[in-house]
Amino acid sequence: MKYLPAQLATWLGGDVGAEGRQNVATLVRYVAFVIAVILLFTVLFHVLMLHVEGQDHSWITGFYWTLTVMTTLGFGDITFHTDVGRIFSIVVLLSGVVLLLIVLPFAFIRLFYAPWMEARLRQRAPRAAPNDVSGHVVICAWDAIAPGLVAKLKLHGIPYFVIEPDPAEATRLDADGISVVNGEVDASETYVRLQVQRALLVVANREDTTNTNIVLTVREVAPDVPIAAIVESADALDVLALAGASHVLPLKQRLGHMLAHRINAGHARAYVLGELHGLEVAEFSVHATGFAGKRLRDLSLREGIGINFVAVWERGRLKPVTPDTVLSDASVPVVVGTPAQIRALDELLLIYDTNYNAALVIGGGQVGLAAVTTIRARDFPVTLVERESDVCTPARALATRVVQGDAADRAVLGEAGVTEAPAVLLTTNDDAMNIYLAVYCRRLNPHLRIVSRITHERNIEAIHRAGADFVLSYAWLGVEQIFAIVRGGTPMLLGEHVELFVEPVPGSLDGRTLGESGVGDATGLNVIAIERGGHIDTRPSAKTRLEKGSSLVVVGSGTQLEEFRRRFGASRT
Repeated sequence: MKYLPAQLATWLGGDVGAEGRQNVATLVRYVAFVIAVILLFTVLFHVLMLHVEGQDHSWITGFYWTLTVMTTLGFGDITFHTDVGRIFSIVVLLSGVVLLLIVLPFAFIRLFYAPWMEARLRQRAPRAAPNDVSGHVVICAWDAIAPGLVAKLKLHGIPYFVIEPDPAEATRLDADGISVVNGEVDASETYVRLQVQRALLVVANREDTTNTNIVLTVREVAPDVPIAAIVESADALDVLALAGASHVLPLKQRLGHMLAHRINAGHARAYVLGELHGLEVAEFSVHATGFAGKRLRDLSLREGIGINFVAVWERGRLKPVTPDTVLSDASVPVVVGTPAQIRALDELLLIYDTNYNAALVIGGGQVGLAAVTTIRARDFPVTLVERESDVCTPARALATRVVQGDAADRAVLGEAGVTEAPAVLLTTNDDAMNIYLAVYCRRLNPHLRIVSRITHERNIEAIHRAGADFVLSYAWLGVEQIFAIVRGGTPMLLGEHVELFVEPVPGSLDGRTLGESGVGDATGLNVIAIERGGHIDTRPSAKTRLEKGSSLVVVGSGTQLEEFRRRFGASRT
């Protein structure tokens, strides 16, 4: 309570001073009105008591009686005995209920208490980044991408700040451990307080119009800072580039492109995921290749073309491999090799029979149309299933065939050729519908390769259980694309929340063999290579000795990497 006057003075003279003073003035006028009503009732009490009841009371008594009746206390020590007096008592009582017990508390909360608490929250929300901060990432919205991006930045020790215009929400995020700054995304003052001129990257992740304003505003403060703008509509690509964005990310189009490369279309081939020190990391589907049911040692690919198997996808789970690992028809091995070795693998896969029936794409939104364009670029037929007629019309110029109707209708899927198709791509933005369609398509064609997009991370396990072979979300793609810009490289999308890390060998593992280290058993990470002095060994065995100064190339999740660092004392790099 000793700080209450200072807090009130700060509130009335602070950021909400004009509105606060207006609210207080309204509340004061109402209190003055209530006092006037009380005084009027006090005077009427004296008049009625003296001329109707024949009683004489002091003014204090009249004031006391009025307050006890208006507040419904009603002690009963002073009462009227005539009907006129009792009617007056009823009027005073009802007036007190309305003015003191209903309107006054509401007015106090609405005009004073709520604005004051909001102002206090505004004062508690962080308003600026530290003056000495540098090399940080500024995120302009707490959206579906932000949580994953923040987790990844924390994992790599990169500072960040999220801009939140709502002070209450900013306070909540701050309490949750998120580095947040309260401010407007279109105000240059916000970016000055964020030390944006020393930032590593600004992420404009709002709607296209707001992102354009953000880019122009940031350019006023920091002409050279890199800006990554997420674009919703393809028409806004040039606008954001002209506004000054360093990187324009059409994530929905890229999501369709990434998903399209995960289906079986045409001859089986390896899809290159990324590059590591001159080596390519790729994956291919075992389906229809003749590899199903065989052990890796029996394929002799390591001896024949030099390719190295490092992991295998089995229904959404990335598992380590040994020479005795048996591939199933649904397996998707991950391999590492030189570009020439990957090309040799493609030539080997070329000899196997191919299902030349059209692939199915369900959903004609931006993701679906981008997937159709990618598949057609490979000279492979594709059938699009779409419910809305206004989407089907432009899609006919892209797809080989368009079937209009509800994909949940068996007749529609039958017309589209689901029972003969090699693969189906689910691109609707409704997770429940994608899960339903995954079950339905798997039932209609058990040999179908099902690739799906997903919106909410909580549904990833469900859609894998439903039968999807590969799943990728819009949010995770955004995280990987943005983080690749932060690190100055290209994204390597192994799968949802599965990444490739290069970690220095900690001192606790120096001199121990890979088998003795127990890295895989203790953390779940899959060691796929060891780097020493610029040379990378993609064939480490359990007897390979670890040395300080070398690095482990591992595949796994961020949680598994944190466990590795905690257990073996590795430092964050």
